[in-house]
Amino acid sequence: MGAARFLQGLVEVVDASRVVAVVNTGDDAVLHGLHVSPDLDTVTYTLAGAISRARGWGLEGETWTAMEALGRYPSRLAWFGLGDRDLATHLFRTQRLGDGAPLSTVTAEIAAAWGVDVSILPVTDDRLETLMDVEDEGEIGFQDYFVRRSHSVAVKGVRFRGAETARPAPGVLDAVQAAGVVVICPSNPIVSIGPLLAVPGVREAVVARRERTVAVSPIVAGAALKGPADRLLAELGHEVSVVGVARLYAPLAATLVVDHADAALAPAVEAVGMRCVVTPTVMRGPAEAAALAKAVLASAGEAEP
Repeated sequence: MGAARFLQGLVEVVDASRVVAVVNTGDDAVLHGLHVSPDLDTVTYTLAGAISRARGWGLEGETWTAMEALGRYPSRLAWFGLGDRDLATHLFRTQRLGDGAPLSTVTAEIAAAWGVDVSILPVTDDRLETLMDVEDEGEIGFQDYFVRRSHSVAVKGVRFRGAETARPAPGVLDAVQAAGVVVICPSNPIVSIGPLLAVPGVREAVVARRERTVAVSPIVAGAALKGPADRLLAELGHEVSVVGVARLYAPLAATLVVDHADAALAPAVEAVGMRCVVTPTVMRGPAEAAALAKAVLASAGEAEP
């Protein structure tokens, strides 16, 4: 959600056709026999102005007739709900992938159908799967962890299966190399940004653009605004603060943008080796998202060598 909201603000200040979003596919899963790409769809629906404002995922005004009907049967996947209109996206994606089209092509087709001008790229067309090593159970899939267990179980480790053989999707490395500004959005560093960097070539491409890369901290005043980022950082041995975020991102980005609530930690961030920019980062609505996007772009200009 953090990345989707930031992108929504960014297209208010930059022409959407100039924006390329490289999106995590480690959350992708086959559920109810359908290929579901949660992050790709959240970005697409948000940029289309169709995202559910209350849930932050799925479509506004959604109905759930199909899932209610599924309740008649002993489905082992009843815990993962898909709205009636959202089902159409997954049906189309599954059919096109079955035809042999790569995920990047299908993603572009879906974005075009929703009238989205931002170029939305999956980080890879190859299978990439985020696995969570949880207490007492071993490895489980990300959706099992995030949805079925409501990310309430302790995590001992995270692995990105398939990353070692995955290839960046067409256009991903070119986009990083050609970008005026590379932004690491305020997303979960472990399970949203981590899978991107695990694909061979992506981390190296970002490191090469470090002086033009700006990261936005998803941690504000020692906590995540939504989701398990703060708990994951703690469980995996990282400091849950903007300083902990800085230690993760210092090799990748020259600048870290933090909220006013963390202004006192700016010297500690800079001691890690990053320039620290303090500005409001909580995106309560489109105006705040656009203001954050302006601040990020301005910080990149100041950071230019």
